Amino acid sequence: MKEVRLPNLLEIIILLFGFLALVLSFTVFLDLPIQLALFISWFIAIILGVRLGHSYKDLQASIVTGISNGLEAVLILVSVGALIGTWIAGGVVPTLIYYGLEFINPHVFLLATLVICSVMSVATGTSWGTVGTAGIAMVAIGEGMGIPLPIVAGAVLSGAYFGDKLSPLSDSTVLASTLSKVDVLSHVRAMMYLSIPSYIITAILFTVTGFIYGGKNIDLGKVEFLKSSLQKTFDIHIWMLIPAVVVVVLLILKKPSMPVIVIGALLGAIWASVFQGMNFASAIATAYNGFSIKTDVEFLNGLLNRGGITGMLDTLVVILFGLGFGGILEKLGVLKVIVSTFEKKLTTPGNVTLSTLIVALLGNIFGCAMYVSLILTPKIMENSYDKLKLDRRVLSRNAEVGGTLTSGMVPWSDNGIYMAGILGVSTFSYLPFMWLSFVSIGLAILYGYTGKFIWYTKEKSLQSQKLG
Repeated sequence: MKEVRLPNLLEIIILLFGFLALVLSFTVFLDLPIQLALFISWFIAIILGVRLGHSYKDLQASIVTGISNGLEAVLILVSVGALIGTWIAGGVVPTLIYYGLEFINPHVFLLATLVICSVMSVATGTSWGTVGTAGIAMVAIGEGMGIPLPIVAGAVLSGAYFGDKLSPLSDSTVLASTLSKVDVLSHVRAMMYLSIPSYIITAILFTVTGFIYGGKNIDLGKVEFLKSSLQKTFDIHIWMLIPAVVVVVLLILKKPSMPVIVIGALLGAIWASVFQGMNFASAIATAYNGFSIKTDVEFLNGLLNRGGITGMLDTLVVILFGLGFGGILEKLGVLKVIVSTFEKKLTTPGNVTLSTLIVALLGNIFGCAMYVSLILTPKIMENSYDKLKLDRRVLSRNAEVGGTLTSGMVPWSDNGIYMAGILGVSTFSYLPFMWLSFVSIGLAILYGYTGKFIWYTKEKSLQSQKLG
């Protein structure tokens, strides 16, 4: 039997640059689906694996293992797709848009977007659900107010990811803490030291930007036209928001995410039938096929014709292929070899923090899914933290920041594809305005190199006391 070895740096460079070349050529030059590029990438990695001594059977098993590790994301995505479809049909999202246009002052709109999306994401624990409901509404309101959509999308994502990395209900929060061997609530408390200052700075940035853009290009006639179009198309009343309230309350009570989201989708279908005059069978069908309508307003058509389980299939396939590719990368030890190459320099909390963030970003770039990053990063970096006797809370915090907050920055990742598709703004357009992500990453690096809010194990603390 052939002896199995780890890949050398040259083999890794060829593999990863080959992957990037394939992805970019398919998406930028050939206009082919990213999913096909990811599928082909499996076999490029398999060829390297066989060269390294692995059997095909083991490599295929690593694909299956990688996919199974992230199947919860698939379940959530399917549920969110159903929710978006019925909430548009039931008037929940249109009502949010209407009241937003009615009551939110243009000058504070970006700040309001950040706050609304962050409150919803903390309460529900899902950035995808937040972007697919409140996010859609805020983009529509921003369009009506004449505020550049990439900036609006940046505010939506800053709010959505704030909760996704902080809420105890979030799957990414649970994953980062569990794989780092940290209690979830201890992880959340550790995140607070970074998240709260980041949020305040981000809120100030969006407030200042809001006063620059708010009201500058606002067309009151267009706002009134959008509102009247919504009223003609949907029954708009405050009780249209009851399904949203029910979902938020159930999630705050720590009920399981997937069934709660499905309950919300069912309520949306009931609301569509009772209040919007849809046939109940057609209302239920929107959970699978999405909502479809033709109004006189082209923008509203593009905004409201979405959702449904079928609308999530492209992202779902990206997740499956990305998780599979991540499974092979882990089996081959690719990221482990990259880290070991620079291991001699991982002698300070600052260098370890920076390396963790880079590994997490690479997990999103080459694993194409946030789950890949959050699964691989703690496993790869834990020894470096243990050698410095750093508390595992520092590992879980850095893995969360690097894994969750960079996931929407990669155009071919699950988050990048989903967020761009739902918001109607390309990844590279909204990327410069993901201010919460950039501020959080900057603070994490600052903490690492200054020693601020960096904790050590009890063993290290006792050693320091003795030396003192």
